[in-house]
Amino acid sequence: MNITVIAIISICTYLSSAFLIVQNINKNRAKQTATYFGWIGVCTHLIFIGLNFQLNTGFNFGFFNTGSLIAMIVALLLSIASLNKPVETLGVAIFPIAAGMLALELNSPENTQTLTQHNWAMSAHILTSIIAFSLLNIAAIQAILLAFQNQQLKSHPPKKIIQSLPPLQTMESLLFQMLTTGIIFLTISLGTGFLFIEDLFAQHLVHKTVLSLLAWIIFTGLLLGRNFYGWRGLTAIKWTLVGFLLLLLAYFGSKLVLELILHR
Repeated sequence: MNITVIAIISICTYLSSAFLIVQNINKNRAKQTATYFGWIGVCTHLIFIGLNFQLNTGFNFGFFNTGSLIAMIVALLLSIASLNKPVETLGVAIFPIAAGMLALELNSPENTQTLTQHNWAMSAHILTSIIAFSLLNIAAIQAILLAFQNQQLKSHPPKKIIQSLPPLQTMESLLFQMLTTGIIFLTISLGTGFLFIEDLFAQHLVHKTVLSLLAWIIFTGLLLGRNFYGWRGLTAIKWTLVGFLLLLLAYFGSKLVLELILHR
C-alpha cells in the first residue's frame, strides 16, 4: 500500500473518531466506535512513521516531522489510558491535532535529520524529551477541559460534553497523575541533556534548556503545593498551562525560528 494512502487513512480515521465523540457523547456504542477509529488512526500513523524511517534510513527530526511524531505518541498514550481511565473525551482535541500534524508532515518534505547521527546517550535524551512533552501535552489538554468543566458546572444545564466527563475530583486526580509521569521523563531528559550535551551555545540549546528548567520548576512546585498545601482547581489549571507553554516554546520555538524562518 502506498505510504500516502496510509497517511490519508490515518487522517480520516482520526477526524472520524473526534466527530463521533462530539456527536454521540452520551451513547456507549458510539463511544466504542470512536475508540476503534482512534486506534486505527494511531496504528496507521505509526505505520506511516515506521515506513518513513525505513525509506529514509533514519528518522526526520525536522519541525513538522517531530510534531507529527509527538502527536502520534500523545494519541497513543491517550488510547492506552482510555482502556482503564475515563479520558476518551480528550480525543476531541488530540485526534484533530494528530491529523493536522500528519497532514503537514505529508505536505512538507524536509531534509532528514536522523537519530542514528547521535550516540545512545543523546538518543536517550531525545526520546525522553519527546515522551515528556507528549505526557505533559495531555496534561495541558486535561487542564483546559478541567477549566471548561469548572466553568460549565456553574451553568444550568451544562453542555452534554461536560455532563459526559468524570466528576471534577476525578478529573483533577487524572491531571496530577499525568503531571507526575511527565515530570519523571522531563527530569530524565534534563539530566541526560546536562550530562551529554557538550556545547549548549554551539547547538542553539541555551534558551531551550532555560525554558525547560523553568517548566520543570513550575511543574515540580505544583506537585509539592498539591501535596503540602492542597493546591487544586484554578491554581492547578493555571500553572499547568504556564508550564506547558514554556515547554512548547522550548521544544518548538527554536525549531520554528531556525528551520522555517532562518532556514538553517
